[in-house]
Amino acid sequence: MSTQFTNESLSSLTADWLVLALVESAPLSASITELDQALGGLISRLIESEDFTGKAGTTTTLLGITEIKTPRILLVGLGTAESLSLGSLEKAMTTAARSISSKPKTNIIVALPEVENNVLSAEQLATVTSTSMIVGAVGQDLYRAEAAHSPFQTITIAGTGDTAASQQAVDRGRILGESINLAREMVNRHAGDIFPVSFADRVVEIAKLTGLEAEILDEKQLKQEKMGSMLAVAQGSDQPPRLAILKYQGADASAPTLALVGKGVTFDSGGLSLKPSDGMKTMKCDMGGAAAVLGAMHAIAQLKLPVNVIGYMGLVENMINGSSYKLGDVLTARNGKTIEVLNTDAEGRLVLADVLALAVDRGASNLIDLATLTGACVVALGEEVTGVFANNADWSKAVQDAAQASGEDVWEMPMFPQFAEQLKSDVADLKNVGTRWGGAITAAKFLENFVSETPWVHLDIAGPAFAAANAPHREGGGTGCMVKTLVEVAARYGSA
Repeated sequence: MSTQFTNESLSSLTADWLVLALVESAPLSASITELDQALGGLISRLIESEDFTGKAGTTTTLLGITEIKTPRILLVGLGTAESLSLGSLEKAMTTAARSISSKPKTNIIVALPEVENNVLSAEQLATVTSTSMIVGAVGQDLYRAEAAHSPFQTITIAGTGDTAASQQAVDRGRILGESINLAREMVNRHAGDIFPVSFADRVVEIAKLTGLEAEILDEKQLKQEKMGSMLAVAQGSDQPPRLAILKYQGADASAPTLALVGKGVTFDSGGLSLKPSDGMKTMKCDMGGAAAVLGAMHAIAQLKLPVNVIGYMGLVENMINGSSYKLGDVLTARNGKTIEVLNTDAEGRLVLADVLALAVDRGASNLIDLATLTGACVVALGEEVTGVFANNADWSKAVQDAAQASGEDVWEMPMFPQFAEQLKSDVADLKNVGTRWGGAITAAKFLENFVSETPWVHLDIAGPAFAAANAPHREGGGTGCMVKTLVEVAARYGSA
């Protein structure tokens, strides 16, 4: 796929489609006015007749255009200038991409919107547009004979900004889009394709392509590292566990290290606390945290950010056989804490406990973990908002600011000490579950036992990591959520 920026006039460019994103109730920009004149006032007439209003997410298709070199035009509405944000721009642009990506080898031109009195910079507009065109043109239909969507062959983004800066922004958007699609693909592949060993193999492949350093710990090495909590989850599966680690050094060795930790339960049956069929249907997505870490590391390496980052992906299957871990078992985690198991379906926190402890022992300066951890977080925040839990206010604010700058919705949840009372066990240091009340918070309080004093943020992505159905602006399946946020955190971390 080729992505490029141009400041040539829209009527002089040749492609299969021209995408025009227009603001509601606003005069046409100079470049669109020039195009409208070449089209004999067609766009103006559509607006005057209210056949196109510019309301957010609305589209109008114009076919058989002969006045310019591109025969098809898609108009997409951005809503009002005051309401335009990174998130709404992304929705509009992915809607456009999904509308025109039904045929392979399609070449498109996208005119960057020119919006007066809006806080978004030209570079932000170019990056979001580039990312959206790449993400929107790729579906979840990996196993269909005929895909509903096909990646564009070329994407030309047209605007009036500085050519060098705009091309850099377009390139950044392409890298982010490809990295999000990598995370989406990992989630969308079924559990027969993506299991701990095959996930680890993909990590090694990505490392070779991007210049990252990969380290894979097998079952024997995990035992040597005393990862008893993670190993217990894996022991009911015929698929052996793996810990995949990717290292990126873009700064001096003495610089602080950002650690990204992802839950990688490649399929979650619930173990002996077996899920019902409806609860198990989408459990190929339970490695969404590890997929986000892989996608973020893929982007960080290609962007050559001046930062040191290590990505840890704890990979297991939670299945059932005669060796499955049981209710009442007491596990010993890497840091020596003992855990009474009262629900084998609360397994993600058991995996993360050991991986977080290892990241701390290996010198992480700051930690972020991501996990499709609790249905309770979905109950609290819905399906499109990530829950934020932290032990350090400054670090939490840094992550939230990066999410806002990336157009991803997050919300901080309380971490009051009394929630930890639910995790007290009579036979061990901790129970792996509390009561049903505040379940997302008690899960985070459990993880807090394994990060020592390291500044840490836990992101519960159980809602936004997987979309149950298609929407005009979004493909169903894996979303690649938080990849952009992690990359933004790393970029700011390196420049701090």
